[in-house]
Amino acid sequence: MKTHSQVYQHQHLGEHTSRVKPVLSGLLLGGLLGAGTALLFAPKSGEHIREDIQNKTIELRDRTTDTVKDTVSQVQSKARQMTSDALGQARGLTQKGLNALDDQYQKVSQTVNHGKKAIQGL
Repeated sequence: MKTHSQVYQHQHLGEHTSRVKPVLSGLLLGGLLGAGTALLFAPKSGEHIREDIQNKTIELRDRTTDTVKDTVSQVQSKARQMTSDALGQARGLTQKGLNALDDQYQKVSQTVNHGKKAIQGL
């Protein structure tokens, strides 16, 4: 059973990852538009333009790769944190259960001992 905090964190993780796609798409589209604009307004030879396009494409690829790596790293870090939190909560609940079980055992033992004494006193 998920706690409110876990549901909240899961929803926000989904929101975070759903925002990555538009950012990457915008980055790619902006790069392509910039390259196209440079072609239209650059008074360079075809060879220089192709070289510029290749360099800009490589630069865009590298920036996109870095952005994706950073995003993946953030998601992995958040997932590790959520896992750690869940394990901590599970340990706490397990300990509470063990304590409750021990308390009940003590009460039953006391009741049995009182019953034995009552029977012996008859």
